[in-house]
Amino acid sequence: MNSKKCKILKIIFLLFFSLSFSQTSKNDSLRGKFTYLLQCKPNSLSPDYVYKELFSLQISDRRAFFISENKLKFDSLFTTEYNKGNAKIDLTNLSSLKSSSYVIIQTNDDFKYYTTVGMTLLTYTTPIIDKWNLIDETKVINSIVCEKAEVRYKGRDWIAWYSTQIPFPYGPYKFSGLPGLIVKITDRTGDYDFELVRSIPSSKLKGKLVSVSGIYYKNAKITTSKDLIEAKENFKANAKHEFESMGTQFFNDQKEKPRKNETRKNGFNPIELED
Repeated sequence: MNSKKCKILKIIFLLFFSLSFSQTSKNDSLRGKFTYLLQCKPNSLSPDYVYKELFSLQISDRRAFFISENKLKFDSLFTTEYNKGNAKIDLTNLSSLKSSSYVIIQTNDDFKYYTTVGMTLLTYTTPIIDKWNLIDETKVINSIVCEKAEVRYKGRDWIAWYSTQIPFPYGPYKFSGLPGLIVKITDRTGDYDFELVRSIPSSKLKGKLVSVSGIYYKNAKITTSKDLIEAKENFKANAKHEFESMGTQFFNDQKEKPRKNETRKNGFNPIELED
């Protein structure tokens, strides 16, 4: 890609984010703030590889926001650079922040899943899980007394440990609807595990707001889970053609590429195995 096209893309990027980052959750007073560690095996052909990522669960009076902590770091770093008022913004530290692309907003009735495909923000809504099997068993996890629950969701069997001592009906990812905060949830294969690793005392949250930027959920185009997956696949298929039309050249090993793609496809181990 030549320098002129790079400059055009940077201008679009900066304009987009400078306008969007002014949108914040001004009506969402922070009541709870928790950090979860995700540990998962995203590819069954590499069982020894464990991907780790921290997520933030921020709870207001009426809903909860689940987002990658690296996304929040991106927000903070970008805002700091932007507020300096410089003509150029240093994106060096921003580009190294790898994070999951989705944001989930939970309520007592449903959850909304948000992600961007290209420059389009898409969302779909699904009812909360209401088929939990509550089990008369307790366990102490990170000094928190927890109770056990099980559920089958999207092709996986999950074991959850929740605490009624923390009276929020929320948890990591799409897991909510229990009579207390989910402290730990693991699928029976051990491929996916979320565990609460940090919480902020409520006394330190007074006067604070949810820090999730509106760029991640406002004015999203409504779709379905199935159509969103299809949109992602179509975007990936068209992306190479679009970049080539802008003059970008790609190295293409015709013999090696199909084999690698097939390997990735066969080993792909997503958190949801069923629609």
